Amino acid sequence: MPGTPHSALVLKFLAHRWFLLALTILFVVGLFGASHVRLLAEWTWLRQGNLFLVMFITALPLEARSIWQTLKRPLAPALALTMTYGLLPLVAWTASFLISDASLAGGLLVASVTPCTVASAAVWTRRAGGNDSVAILSTVLTNLACFVVPPLWLAVMLHGSQASGALNAGKLMLELGLLVVLPMILAQLARLHGLVAEFATRRKQGLSTLAQCGILLMVFFGAINSGLRMQAGGASMTAGEVASQGVQIVLMVALVLSIHTGMFFAGYTLSQRLGLAKADAIAVGFSGSQKTLMVGLEIAIASQLSILPMITFHAGQLFIDTLIADGLRESVESEKRAA
Repeated sequence: MPGTPHSALVLKFLAHRWFLLALTILFVVGLFGASHVRLLAEWTWLRQGNLFLVMFITALPLEARSIWQTLKRPLAPALALTMTYGLLPLVAWTASFLISDASLAGGLLVASVTPCTVASAAVWTRRAGGNDSVAILSTVLTNLACFVVPPLWLAVMLHGSQASGALNAGKLMLELGLLVVLPMILAQLARLHGLVAEFATRRKQGLSTLAQCGILLMVFFGAINSGLRMQAGGASMTAGEVASQGVQIVLMVALVLSIHTGMFFAGYTLSQRLGLAKADAIAVGFSGSQKTLMVGLEIAIASQLSILPMITFHAGQLFIDTLIADGLRESVESEKRAA
């Protein structure tokens, strides 16, 4: 923009992209400086406590009244749930056979069975002119079911593979129940107190920023674990093996971005074919294709699988869904003007 100071443009860019910039920095520092901060990787209590706190903070602004009202029309959230825990994992499972690296393939499967993100699905749905109450309900349902569905999916998909060694489905179920489902329930119980509900509603933006900081901490934990594994196996890798690993990473990125984008349009198109309103179809598209970084990282770390697919999925959906949301918003506004 003419006349805009360079410093103002930089500040505007940082304000909009601070999370991705911080995520990149922490990932690189944790990955390549793992030996200097390896003690953090051993503090399981800190990682799990961080997850508990973030899930509590994320669920605190959610209003149960709007969630129950949306249940009166269950088709849209049921379809989003089917996309999240049904079609998307099946597509990713098929695609994972293209990746020869067991840890990367397993990480892709982890990303595919992760619940929808509470933090952004409703925001992107609202930005596109969709029904954000459907997106909120869909994310709540997938997160409440995450202590059962993802561990069972992974037990089936990883059975007999090289990546199945560290997976303990029963232990993972208990962990996700205590660290994801319990804090969401406690947050809603806390909202029964009027002052807490008023505070959470008024400070929604601040709570969201605090939750994002917790997510960044989880990325740092995951990067440290990945760095330690890389250091353990990297010394014996030849130049050819390093190049092959690079090709596998590029392939994984292409598959993750294709799966996410394809699942959005599959959910959006299927919803309209089933007679849902465009606003509901938009909500199904976003909530049926997005994945939450926080829970996915915990599952990947606990299962000793690569966190790269989960980070790629999250970063990719931020960029791709922004473009999709803006395009849909223009379409919705054009239809309103034509009417």
